[in-house]
Formats: sequence, C-alpha cells, structure tokens
Amino acid sequence: MNDEIASKLEHLREYVIILKGYQHHQIEELQADHTLKGAVERYLEIALECTIDIGEMIISREKLKRPESYQEVFLILGEQGILPKNFAIKFAPSAGFRNRLVHMYAKIDIGKLHYYLQNNIGDIEQFGKYIAQYLIKRG
Repeated sequence: MNDEIASKLEHLREYVIILKGYQHHQIEELQADHTLKGAVERYLEIALECTIDIGEMIISREKLKRPESYQEVFLILGEQGILPKNFAIKFAPSAGFRNRLVHMYAKIDIGKLHYYLQNNIGDIEQFGKYIAQYLIKRG
C-alpha cells in the first residue's frame, strides 16, 4: 500500500505545482476565461480528492475508525497523530469545498474559488509533506 500512497502523493505534488501556476491570475481573469476557470476547478477537485483518497488508504491500512464523512477523514488522521491535530482541524473543511466543486459546479462562487486558489494551496502541499513524513516513519 505504501506504493499506492506514494503514487498518489506524487500526483498530488504535480497538481499543487499546476495550481501554483494559476495563482498569478486575477479574479477577473477567472470570470472572463471559462477554460481557465474550469482548469482551476478541476485541478482543485482532483487535488482535494487525492488528499481524501490518501487519508482513506491510511485509515484502512492502520485499521482506524471508519470515517462517516470526508471531513472526518482528516480529523481521524489528526486524532491518531498522522497529521498534527490543529492542521487536521484547519484542513478538514477542504472536503466541503471539494464537495461543492463536485456537486454544485454550476453554482461555484468565483470569489471563493479565487480565494481558495490564493490561500489554500499551501495547505494541500503541507498535507502531502505530513503524509510523506508519516510514510518515512512507518516504513
């Protein structure tokens, strides 16, 4: 399973690099360019989906309590010390943003999308670093 998690982490790193490449765009550009907006939405969606998948894989591997929601995936990782607890609490709402991207795509608030792009990509990147540390410790 380490190989699967490592592969997902590599994909996550790629998505973070791509998303960072979009950070220089202003909100007006996202509004005017539907291709750009769609790319940002999609890469955010798959990056967040990747974090959830990784979390679920670790929960399964460690035989931890089964999460009842995607947000709970991160909270369980925090409770178990796989993620720092304060980071897990801060990061858990990202699952809700992922749900909005997936299920409410026609109603995505451009301001929230731009804000998330500008302010939360570092958290996705940090999640990957914490998981990489966990993999090294776990072996």
